[in-house]
Amino acid sequence: MSEPSDGARRRLDEVFGDVLPVTTSDERDDRDAAPAARDEQLLADRPPHHDRD
Repeated sequence: MSEPSDGARRRLDEVFGDVLPVTTSDERDDRDAAPAARDEQLLADRPPHHDRD
């Protein structure tokens, strides 16, 4: 799929706003996103029956 022309891109942005990034998450370097914080959130959301040693 080809990229829309500049005019088409401006028209889409006028109608829908700039809601989607130009790059996808696998194209960006998100290593600064603090993976430890995500791990802590996942561990805190474990179900009560899960072993919490």
